[in-house]
Parts: sequence; C-alpha cells; structure tokens
Amino acid sequence: MSKEIKKNFGKSASKGRAARKASKTFDKKEHDRKIQERKLEKKKKMEAKEAAGDNNKLATFNWYPGHMTKAKRQMQEDIKLIDLVIEIVDARVPNSSRNPDIDELANNKARIVILNKADLADDKLTNAWISYFKEKGFYCLKMDSRKNNGFKELNEIILESCSEKIEKDKAKGIVGRPIRAMIVGIPNVGKSTFINAYSGKASAKTGNKPGVTKGKQWIKIKGNIELLDTPGILWPKFEDQTTGLRLAMIGSINDNILNKDDLALEVIKYLNKYYANNLKKRYELEDSEIEEAKANYEMAINEETATSLAIMEVIALKRGCIKKGAQADFEKVSNIILDDFRSARLGLVSLERP
Repeated sequence: MSKEIKKNFGKSASKGRAARKASKTFDKKEHDRKIQERKLEKKKKMEAKEAAGDNNKLATFNWYPGHMTKAKRQMQEDIKLIDLVIEIVDARVPNSSRNPDIDELANNKARIVILNKADLADDKLTNAWISYFKEKGFYCLKMDSRKNNGFKELNEIILESCSEKIEKDKAKGIVGRPIRAMIVGIPNVGKSTFINAYSGKASAKTGNKPGVTKGKQWIKIKGNIELLDTPGILWPKFEDQTTGLRLAMIGSINDNILNKDDLALEVIKYLNKYYANNLKKRYELEDSEIEEAKANYEMAINEETATSLAIMEVIALKRGCIKKGAQADFEKVSNIILDDFRSARLGLVSLERP
C-alpha cells in the first residue's frame, strides 16, 4: 500500500480496539483538534498535487516499452499481406483489452474478435459483449483456448468472413490460395495459448513467401488457413485511465511497475460493489467484522474506501498476514487478493459492461 494510505489508514485492528477502550480517559477536544489538523494537512497536499498537475492516481498505469513501437511499425508492413485480422481480447475486459490502433491498422480487412479466457468471465456479460461487437460489424465468439474449444466454429466464421475474397479468387481462376490471418492482441490476453491450441504442437510452418524475407513465419492451419503471429502491443497513452486500471487488475501491465497494495484495494472496491457475495464466500467475511474494522479508517477519503480497507484488514487477519505489533500486512494480503482474483478463485468476474 502507498505510504500515504499507510500513514492515514494503516492502523491495526488491535490498536483500534485499544484506542476505543481508552476513549473514556483521553482529551476529546485535543483529539478533535488533531483530526482537524490532519484533514487540513491532507487538503493542502491534494491542492499542491492538483497545482502541479499530478492529481491522477492512475498515471502509473501507462506502460509502453520501446520494443512495442518497433512491433507496431512491423505490423503496418505486414497488414498488406493479410486477408483477415483476428483480434484476441480478454473476456473480462473486452473493451479495455482492445488496442484502438488496430481499428486503423486493420481498416478494410475482415475482422474477428475472440473473447478469450471466457471461463474466467461473467457469462451473462460475455454474451452481452458478443451482441455489442456484432452490432459494430465484427464477427465475434467466446473461447477458452486452454481447453481447445471453439475452433470448429472459428473455422466456419473465418470462411464466412472471407467469402467475398474467396469468390473473387474463383472469378480470377485462383484456386487453393490460403486465407491469411494476422493474430493481434495486447499482452496477457492468451494470444500464444490460442495459436498453440489452434495450430497444434506440431504446427507446420511454410517456407519463404512474399513478406517472409524478414524472418516472419506463417503457421499453417487445417482448412487452408495461415496465421501470422505478432508481438503483443499496448498503445502509448490511455485516454481513459480506468482502462489502465482494468488492465493492471487482470495482469496485462507488469506488476513490477505498479503499487500492488493500491491495485488490490481497487479490486476489493469493484468486487464489493458488483460481486460482494463472491468476496464473503471466499474469505468467510461477516458484516460485523467489517463494521468493527471500519473504525480504524475514519480518515478515509470516502465510505467506499473505508469499507474496502476494512475488508482488506479482515482478510489479512484471517489469512495470517500480520506484521510486528499485530498490524495487518497489506503487502502480503494484496498478493493473495490479486492472485485469487486473476485465477477466478473469487468467482467469474467481468470488469466491464457494454
């Protein structure tokens, strides 16, 4: 958890109980005065950040390594050889896991959007997203690439999406020319798993063809289809920082550049709002425990933050994440929460609605 959050909210459950027991003896006026001083100090810090243009707490979610710029340039060259673009997105964040550059890059090409990792997402919302993309003019289907399902339906969709190209070839007397598809997707949406499952472990790779001279390899698929893989790329700037937050939550942004404590707090906020029963079931939470722990976070920015911090504290105490002095270890419990969320141990969750 960030230093600011630890400073203002990181009181342990034991200290909170001790403070409440001693409440009869301490000077209430002095106590209230100190609280007001802290609030004033915090307000000044927030105003200073705003004046410096640094009031966006999600700014750290921008991440665009240099190799991604090179990858994008290569894709702009390769698209000339392509009949079809297959875009892999994460079914939990179908919109946030789409690179907006792809729409411009794949202009005038047949398009298929695959909602991968559908086994981790809320199925009701996944079906709503399928309808959404179809209304936008894309072919779309949900898949779990790890279980090798959905590929028969995918082959049918590929033939349907490229039917115009196939008919044009026939009219020109061209028979048997393979359909060439570029596979695109940001990091961690399961693109490599999809390709390996679709092609099989002993996938045949074709020899030199136009466009292959720079080391590109085409992967041959049954049904006269060839795939061209591309590196996973993000885009330079998130216009909506909520996009960066959602990608960080599912692990598409390197955890090493993030504050995992704050990220776990955002996960708890979202789950408590939309999937509260999942939280209670996984961690055996009781409302009374949460309410008691909330007394330790009276300085929280708002009620939602106070409740979420209290939930994290209760989880920490239940899971033995305790530091010296009987304080909740937010760093350890954050790792547990993020791991449980990303592996669906907190249930099937979608972070976006169409």
